[in-house]
Amino acid sequence: MNEASIRAEPHTVAPPADAPGAARRYAVTAAFLAPAVILLGVWVVYPAVYTIVRSFYSQSGGDFVGIDNYKALFTTGAVTTAIKNNAIWVAVVPALITAIGLVFAVLTERISWSLAFKTAVFMPMAISLFAAGVIWRIMDRQEPGIGAINAVVGSVHDAFVPAGALSEALASTPDETGGPSQGIVLKTPLRPGKSVALLGLTGIPPEQTPSDAKQAVQPRPAPGAITGVVWRDFKPGGGVPGKVERGEVGLPGVKVFLRDDAGKKVATATAEANGTFEFTDLDPGTYRAGIDAATFRKPFGGVSWLGSKLITPSIIIAYIWVWAGFAMVVIAAGLAAIPRDTLEAARTDGASEWQVFRRVTVPLLAPVLSVVFITMIINVLKVFDIVLSVAPESSQADANVLALAMWRTAFTENDFGLGSAIAVFLFILVIPVLLLNVRRFKREV
Repeated sequence: MNEASIRAEPHTVAPPADAPGAARRYAVTAAFLAPAVILLGVWVVYPAVYTIVRSFYSQSGGDFVGIDNYKALFTTGAVTTAIKNNAIWVAVVPALITAIGLVFAVLTERISWSLAFKTAVFMPMAISLFAAGVIWRIMDRQEPGIGAINAVVGSVHDAFVPAGALSEALASTPDETGGPSQGIVLKTPLRPGKSVALLGLTGIPPEQTPSDAKQAVQPRPAPGAITGVVWRDFKPGGGVPGKVERGEVGLPGVKVFLRDDAGKKVATATAEANGTFEFTDLDPGTYRAGIDAATFRKPFGGVSWLGSKLITPSIIIAYIWVWAGFAMVVIAAGLAAIPRDTLEAARTDGASEWQVFRRVTVPLLAPVLSVVFITMIINVLKVFDIVLSVAPESSQADANVLALAMWRTAFTENDFGLGSAIAVFLFILVIPVLLLNVRRFKREV
């Protein structure tokens, strides 16, 4: 090889920064970024800065009040209630949704109809939170005939504590004492074979009279027994109290009892369609008959899910119903990525299914679980529409959260100073969670 065959490679020199091509590239880049920057400034930066500035001014915006609006956050009843409720949401909802999603994700691997199960659980995500709130507001209605939840609760309740034949009534004669709450007792002593118990009731609305009621009949005394009749002691056009007359009906289903001289209940009976009843095989002596208070037990009236005491748990249940599907799908994706040989190795070493779940599956899913948990914290801090749609006007103050308090204060009460302060306070609460999320992203990268 001689010197002539050796050729030096040409030295490449970068074009100067002020070359016409570089300027063109900067111009094109700026032209593409400009719309996004403008929109970002108009829709995000300017409102955020203006909200912070506005929070230091009065309701009308004409006077600078310093931090008075921020002091009012902790002295105004509606806002303090919202802060307490948001604390409950943050403490309960993210953990519950993550736990339920984890259980559902594990279950879907064990059942053959997992696709149908996933579809059913994830389906609420297809509708808006406001629409979900409307659904649950109807389901939570107190009337068992309208609210689905109270209909289910009522069916169980009535199976163990059935409603009485009547919901209200009054004694028709002075010979009867008591009322619906404690029962109605006949004052006159009764003797087997000689006495007939006449238990007349009045004050019964016509629509509450049993549909199978028939003309009341006064029975005759029976040997060794005490007979009686319980009837609606009211005759249209007038009548004699305490006397069974034509046009007065018996009260079927009424629970009647008999007590001895010591006050001990010795027998019970149920009135027939014509109101008659009978106590047989009685020992000689005197007894007192009466109508049991169970006769006047009112039908199940429903749980007040939308009342002031249960409104926040009711909304939380509705929220979990919507978001459990999201958690299930995300965690199921993470579960599918777990190496199966790791799980099989744990089972081979003698670990039970619970030990495999607790010491292998959950630790390997920790990054996915943290994603779901942090996402739910951010979501519940700014929860708004489902609270507005589920809670009726009468209990909205008890279900108040920060986002709803900000909206009502600023746009209903027209106090934009305090409303802006609530918005800034909510933003400050979200910042630590956002920083935690950013830190997690950097650690994963």
